[in-house]
Amino acid sequence: MKHTDAKNDHLAAYWMPFTPNRAFKDTPRIYKSAKGLYYETTDGRQILDAFSGLWCSNLGHCHPKITEAIQKQAANLDYSTAFNFGHESAFDLANVVADQFPGDLDHVFFTNSGSEAVDTALKMALAYHRINGEGTRTRLIGRVNGYHGVGFGGISVGGMVNNRKFFGGLLGGVDHLPFPYNAERDAFTRGEPGTDPMEYLKELEQIITLHDATTIAAVIVEPMIGSAGMFLPPKGYLKKLREITEKHGILLIFDEVITAFGRLGDANAASYFGVTPDICTMAKGINNAAVPMGAVIASKKLYDTFIDGTKAGIEFFHGYTYSAHPLAVAAGLAAQEVYKEENVYAHVRSVAKYFEDGLHSLKGEPHITDIRNIGLAGGLTIAQRDGVIGARSYDFFLKCYEHGIGVRSNGDTIAIAPILVSNPEDLDPIFDALKKAANEID
Repeated sequence: MKHTDAKNDHLAAYWMPFTPNRAFKDTPRIYKSAKGLYYETTDGRQILDAFSGLWCSNLGHCHPKITEAIQKQAANLDYSTAFNFGHESAFDLANVVADQFPGDLDHVFFTNSGSEAVDTALKMALAYHRINGEGTRTRLIGRVNGYHGVGFGGISVGGMVNNRKFFGGLLGGVDHLPFPYNAERDAFTRGEPGTDPMEYLKELEQIITLHDATTIAAVIVEPMIGSAGMFLPPKGYLKKLREITEKHGILLIFDEVITAFGRLGDANAASYFGVTPDICTMAKGINNAAVPMGAVIASKKLYDTFIDGTKAGIEFFHGYTYSAHPLAVAAGLAAQEVYKEENVYAHVRSVAKYFEDGLHSLKGEPHITDIRNIGLAGGLTIAQRDGVIGARSYDFFLKCYEHGIGVRSNGDTIAIAPILVSNPEDLDPIFDALKKAANEID
């Protein structure tokens, strides 16, 4: 047996993702079980999950209906290839998902994660234009501080520096729109800022002029900027973005991995904002993250182009071994039933104002320089210490954990994403812990 760490040897073999491994393995935080709104640690502590796992356990942990569905499925059909075969539940889930998206978004392609969903969506966009006789449309446009997973396509259109800088040139022909938020002007806004959206979108018009629209395949954005720390573009931004892309024949992709299935108090951000893109990605909340799953939903126009434009055989040369995995699908169908039966989207709308007021009550507390919110999603900006990015916010995260609350730190931000079935009395401990953390860190 290899021993690479004299302290906590049994932790050494696991190379943890998006984690400072040395620091974690020196003072580990390890969960052993979860139920409802809480995790339990190996040292017997109860941790209130104020981040829904990772934006994903929307219905709480170990929901009995979802657990039972997975167990039954595992005993009946453990695996079925999606290549030239299908299982009935996959078609059922595709219909349930499609029914919740607006317009002609009605064809669902299953993946295993948000990262895979994004790369799938980008490939759909590129192939669509080629089949449609516009093979010159190969350029992709993302956005500064955007996060679209960790595949090479996703990090190419993504705009978070640390996710990109270690991995070479990435995909060519990618541009980025500016970050649509001005902290000096918009700090402490409740909901969407009132800035003129063209302040940020005029650069899209310039990119189109520079390269010509006939070279641009798609624009991809998060309707709500999640991983960068929960930021909202100004009112009307997404509608104006849709107008510009439609005018120039450019596909619009919404990355809804975080926003789909209730986070904003609606089935998805496309419905919430009243903007229908050509493609949406999703994952996480689709099945409460009980089994890895993602998906892409595409418009009838795109799907028909693939089907009608291919004389015979495979129309889209793409897929995954675990696409529509039976256990993931079973969890998805059960989760979708829970969303409906427990009226979860309406519940989010009913507690969103309480969450907003509680979060903004932290204005004036030490080190908190900005507060943002929408639905049951919130973000804080924490002042840097000695010019070091993330040093103070990470201490803030650790203090919250000491007080029994799990949140997420990234850069100089703290993100809060309560489980969607939380009631006001469940939210109060979150606000208390955030206040304590702000006052206890240096």
